[in-house]
Amino acid sequence: MRVSDVMNRLVQTIEADATADEAWRRMRARSIRHLVVLEGTDVVGILSDRDLGSSRGAGVRRGRLVGHLMSPNVVTVAPDATLREAARLLRGRAIGCLPVFDGRRLVGILTASDVLDAVGAAPGRDRAPAESRRPGHDRRGGIVRRVQEPTGQKSSPRARGARGEW
Repeated sequence: MRVSDVMNRLVQTIEADATADEAWRRMRARSIRHLVVLEGTDVVGILSDRDLGSSRGAGVRRGRLVGHLMSPNVVTVAPDATLREAARLLRGRAIGCLPVFDGRRLVGILTASDVLDAVGAAPGRDRAPAESRRPGHDRRGGIVRRVQEPTGQKSSPRARGARGEW
């Protein structure tokens, strides 16, 4: 499987001189976790929801510009790269996304979630396009609910995860 088979072609971008609060609002409105940062037409960085302090990061974002918080070292991948090559880049660099370039042209973005969805998809089943997935919903549009612990039992999230209940 190739990156081009899995990548999202609808790349969300933001200018480096935009405010961090604007970037956060854009991410929340589109239910995404990464923005490609531009200066004119040049890609100069990646901004993740973690760079913005996530949901409790109002203090991190206050008065800051995207260019102050972005990661300037952009690791990219070609659309004809294998999914295995892309997964190695994501894991080896401990990053959450790879902008996809065909030559000097930005043509898509591949996230760790996209790779996991592709690898974890059941045989013969189509993968939901990244732009149609929403947090808290499964690929068929159903709402994902957390499994409740039986009354009277206490366990840590680690223990619940180990039993496969997440």
